[in-house]
Order: sequence, then C-alpha cells, then structure tokens
Amino acid sequence: MQTITVIGFDGALASAITGVIDLFRLAGVSWARIHGEAPQRHFETRLLTRDGTPCRCINGIGLLADGSWAEAGETDLVVIPTIGGPIAAVLAENRALVHWLAGLAADECGGVRVASNCTGAFLLAEAGLLDGRRATTHWGFSHQFRQRYPGVQLQPDSLVTVDGPVACAGGGMAWWDLVVYLVERLAGAQVARELAKAFVIDAGRTSQAPYSVLQTRRYHSDDTILALQDWLEQRFHESLPLAALASQAGLTERSLLRRFRLATGDTPTNYLQLLRVEAARRRLESSRDSLETITRAVGYEDVSSFSRLFRKHTGLSPGAYRARFS
Repeated sequence: MQTITVIGFDGALASAITGVIDLFRLAGVSWARIHGEAPQRHFETRLLTRDGTPCRCINGIGLLADGSWAEAGETDLVVIPTIGGPIAAVLAENRALVHWLAGLAADECGGVRVASNCTGAFLLAEAGLLDGRRATTHWGFSHQFRQRYPGVQLQPDSLVTVDGPVACAGGGMAWWDLVVYLVERLAGAQVARELAKAFVIDAGRTSQAPYSVLQTRRYHSDDTILALQDWLEQRFHESLPLAALASQAGLTERSLLRRFRLATGDTPTNYLQLLRVEAARRRLESSRDSLETITRAVGYEDVSSFSRLFRKHTGLSPGAYRARFS
C-alpha cells in the first residue's frame, strides 16, 4: 500500500483535491466492484494542511484534513492541487509551504515524488523544484509563469510533463490525466487502464493546445509590439514578409525579432501562423463553411499544408477540431 499525500491550502480548487483522492483511493476498487470481484486497494491517501485544520477552497467548501504536512513523515508521493485564488496572493500566504516543499528530497532514481496540477506548478517553481526542468501549467497562465520562473523549461502545450522526480499536469481537469499516468507508474498499466475505463476517462489526451487562446501572448508592456499585434490581427490573411512587419513597427528586422520574442515568447512568423490558426478555429467552431473556404479566408491556398499547420498548433485535424468544439 503506497501513501499519497495531497496538500490542502486556502484558495485551492476543491475538485483537484477531492478528485485526486477519489481516483487514487478507488484504483483497483471500482473496476473490481463492477465485475463482482474482490477489490484490491493500491493506495492510502491523506489530505494535509499547515496545522491540520480544514482548508477553505475557492468554492467556499471546507475540507477536513488528516493532519499537518509539517509532520508528514514518510510518503510515496506529494500532490499539489490547483491554485484557484489569485496566484501571487496564494504564494505569499503559503511561504511556509514553499519552504517545506523546497526541503523535499529529490531522489533522481526513485521515480516521481512530487506532482502538481494546473497552477499548482507555481508552488513547485516557487520552491525551486522545477529549476532547469521541463514543466507545464495552465495555458492561460503560461506567460505569467515564464516571466516569474525563467529558469523552468515550460511546455504550455503539454498536458502532462515528467522530469526526474517531478510531474506536472496542465490546466483545469488535467488531474484526471495526471492520476491515470501516476497510477500506471506506481501500480502498473493494467490498474491504470481499468481505472480509466471505470471512470470513463479519455486516457489518450496528450495536449492542452486545442483549448488555449492566443490572447495570452499579449500580456506584456511593449507598446510597439502591442501596436504591431493589433495591426497583424487586421491583416493576418495577407502575405506579410518579415521586412513588412519590421517597417510597420519602425524597427530593423533584427530588433523586431529580439523585441517580439522578448515580449511574446515567439517569433513574428510563428505568431502570424497562430493568428491564422486562431481565425480558422473560430470559423470551425461557429460556421458550416468548408475547409477549403476557411483555408482561403485565413490566407492559405493549399488545404493539405494548412491542415498540417493546424494540427501542428492544436494537436487536432480541422475535422476533429470541428467535431469536438462546434
């Protein structure tokens, strides 16, 4: 029986606590009950807070704790749930937790020891556990994360990342995917498959790119680049070489590349592609226009090449995207 420690704090997302506990507790149980077999539990779970008192989650629900993380003792895995409240405020209010996390032993050979869901990655990064490591967080907070923790190799399109003893899951309900993955690592593939089937979880998701929006790349303070982004949003369907973009911004091409990447984390060319993909996504969601019509409307002539570009940036073909989100 392995011990899973879930950390509770005020302002956490309740479902990312109770859901994680449910899945771990019922791994090897629900599937057996469905088939009339004897349940075989694989995990013991506990919810720990700073002083063992209930934590008040962002939805107002108070969750009873099993004890204090300061007296946690041995555990096989520590899970940090989503920060549901204002991130900076929650980080400031939980300096003791950050200090405790920083003291966790990082056993490189012992498998995953710490995991986070969604914006819970901010607590791991604040504690230095993600320095130099691959990580993911909610796509909507990726720019804020990059600015605060430049030493982390952030992969905001990834749904789950694992680097050494640390695992991270992306936005919202990605704790489903995280727990199924961790159950496979800790209890085996068969237990994980049965858990996913029992709870009707699509275990094949690998990316949160289909859910992200381009607006997050405008969270910066470079007025020149913001003005260029406004200009591009009106002309993304036109042929726009780098020289034209530099001229519009009043910069040399070299300066444009440097300032655009500094502000947005991207190149002007890739950003232009993203604008076209975003426009296509909106058309696929809200219209019955053919893919050929949409392809031409966003500035491309060849449907197959645009379909490849669309899949590259969203993880889905245009047809699969329309089927899921229209």
